[in-house]
Amino acid sequence: MQVPAPRASEHVFEWRFGGKDVDLKATIDLIKSTYQADLRPWVIGFSGGKDSTCALQLVWQALRQIPDDQRLKPIYVLSSNTLVESPAIVDYIRSSLEKMGDRAASDGISLSAKLVEPLIEESFWVNLIGRGYPAPTTKFRWCTDRLKISPANRFIKDQVTRFGEVVLVLGVRSSESATRSQVMAMHEIDGSVLRTHSTLQGALVFAPIADWTTDDVWSYLLQNAQTPWGTDNNDLAAMYRAADGECPLVVDTTTQSCGNSRFGCWVCTVVTRDKSMEAMIDSGQSWMEELLEIRDLLAETQQEPRKSEVRSIRKLDGRILLKDSGDEAALGPYTLDFCKILLEKLIATQARLPAEASGFELISEPELLAIRRIWREERHDWEDSVPRIFDRVSGRKWRSLLDEQSYASEEAQLLERIARESGVPSLLIRRLIDAERDCLGVKRRAGIYARLNSILDEDWRDDQQVVADITELKRAASP
Repeated sequence: MQVPAPRASEHVFEWRFGGKDVDLKATIDLIKSTYQADLRPWVIGFSGGKDSTCALQLVWQALRQIPDDQRLKPIYVLSSNTLVESPAIVDYIRSSLEKMGDRAASDGISLSAKLVEPLIEESFWVNLIGRGYPAPTTKFRWCTDRLKISPANRFIKDQVTRFGEVVLVLGVRSSESATRSQVMAMHEIDGSVLRTHSTLQGALVFAPIADWTTDDVWSYLLQNAQTPWGTDNNDLAAMYRAADGECPLVVDTTTQSCGNSRFGCWVCTVVTRDKSMEAMIDSGQSWMEELLEIRDLLAETQQEPRKSEVRSIRKLDGRILLKDSGDEAALGPYTLDFCKILLEKLIATQARLPAEASGFELISEPELLAIRRIWREERHDWEDSVPRIFDRVSGRKWRSLLDEQSYASEEAQLLERIARESGVPSLLIRRLIDAERDCLGVKRRAGIYARLNSILDEDWRDDQQVVADITELKRAASP
């Protein structure tokens, strides 16, 4: 995609691109009539990208033409922070939302800017480092729902509960892709400019730039470069020329969360290269080189032989699954040892962030607490590794109100030695002891025997033995 060079700001009501006319006055009139048609609140999706900026700017322009006594219903500008956004994008969106709130008040527009975030238990690092989810791929893009769709949808559902129905104003366009065009056509309502939402009941979709092309969007943005809330679209164009893309606000699975080239999550391994981060490093922000190294490390784990080295063939619940072919074990989560390496690298990098990155947080304290709980309760980390790693590499002392009793490192080492000498998996012993400890103080312990038997019934061969057994079966089955 070629981003046009900036032009002098001017108010143009009609231009010709892509073989068709775009009538700006007609678009503004459509927005005004749709707004005034009912009292359903509007939720405007704003990702900071070109399409959402264009849609919001058009809406704001239309609202200014509506008399004050007719601007009755609330409007929410909704943005999403995945907690792993590129620093420049986080700053740009936060600054934009602040300016929107201030300017809306002075314009007499009932508009509130909202920034939603994933729940801590659904955050990127809690899932990847805590539970061992592998880095996202095009086939297993577990991040989109947790980091983008769920946070936005929670806010939208809250408004539906409060008001009965809402209208989502989105900068989606039919020309984005054939799939997008088909989806938009499928949800059309006869005789209305609104569409039904693909998954959210009580939410209708209004797409004021549905028929616009990319050239139409850029023409409007650069000919109306000063946004109503006080940002400059020339700055947006400069970011596009550096990054060549965007990650839109996502409210359902039909919206492509990221293209092959984009600016968005700095940890994204779905794309081949992070052009945005590379461009920022080239522009002098050398401190982001360490972020790029972490991102590239995650990308390496998607390819052999690194892939098999850092992932277990045993699921977190103890199961060992075979691939569809039946002759090879399916890889499961990252091993706890590799997760410890990732956490150490992440905390060490955060400790070295320069003053120019002030306010940018790679991983938060609530996320560290969640990872610690998962490691101890679900991955049986008797060593209580999170505080130990934090103390060793952060230069600060771990302090938490949740420092419940844990086994000492010496006890864990003793168990490892006894288990090794006895030929018993140490994880098996840890899980049996943890199951027993969980039932301490419980008056009725009938369930403990079923729980212990369930643990004992799992396949406790080590990974190497499982691979060897599968190889032997393949050899025996071959003619």
